[in-house]
Amino acid sequence: PPLQIIVDDDDSKVWSLYDAGPRGIRCPLIFLPPVSGTADVFFQQILALTGWGYRVIALQYPVYWDHLEFCDGFRKLLDHLQLDKVHLFGASLGGFLAQKFAEYTHKSPRVQSLILCNSFSDTSIFNQTWTANSFWLMPAFMLKKIVLGNFASGPLDPEMADGIDFMVDRLESLGQSELASRLTLNCQNSYVEPHKIRDIPVTIMDVFDQSALSTEAKEEMYKLYPNARRAHLKTGGNFPYLCRSAEVNLYIQIHLLQFHGTRYAAINPSMVSAEELEVQKISLHSSSEQEEQ
Repeated sequence: PPLQIIVDDDDSKVWSLYDAGPRGIRCPLIFLPPVSGTADVFFQQILALTGWGYRVIALQYPVYWDHLEFCDGFRKLLDHLQLDKVHLFGASLGGFLAQKFAEYTHKSPRVQSLILCNSFSDTSIFNQTWTANSFWLMPAFMLKKIVLGNFASGPLDPEMADGIDFMVDRLESLGQSELASRLTLNCQNSYVEPHKIRDIPVTIMDVFDQSALSTEAKEEMYKLYPNARRAHLKTGGNFPYLCRSAEVNLYIQIHLLQFHGTRYAAINPSMVSAEELEVQKISLHSSSEQEEQ
């Protein structure tokens, strides 16, 4: 079962998390889920990355109704875990919150790097800013319907179908206030101020097939982070970390490689084999070139 941690004065605000891998690592990789997700949607990453010697933490955030409140709670959580710097992997809303947290702590930085998966930098892309204040009133079944409307439909390969089934199952486990608060965070009027997080290494991970993100939203991310590394997956839909986990895990390793040998390494130094990673990088590069041909 996940760890339950309360860091706010309000006892109902419980963070759930899985903290796996070597505890001696002081700059782990933290995963933030999308609207429909729970901490365990990243189980494929936890299993693979800890096997390679990384420390990873997958989170589920409590009910917060605005970005500032989330950022304040997240900062308290990192203090509680005694982590002064972390790498963040955020999926969709999780990626937006990761950027907002980096912006929020820019004067006393807590974010060493960002991996933004199918994410966005401006909530107005959803054209829901005017309804954001009414989500708290809606019954759970209506909120679930809104979220399910963004899931892929039509014929899918077995891994993607399984991934969607898993996410639907996780969505069912969320209560009305959890869903309403996440949709509120997803849609209330807000955008990322790039000048505050310009110096943070970023990898933008996205898919070329159907996902909830518009082409405009993707282009906006590329413009915002012109120096970001790009990790493109040919397919993967909304949840590539579930249905294309091997590729996603490889891109995560390549992103974290730049910190090996520094105090911001997310991996146990004894587990690093540079040659092995180099071989993986070359194989990934050649397979992506073949796909493009």
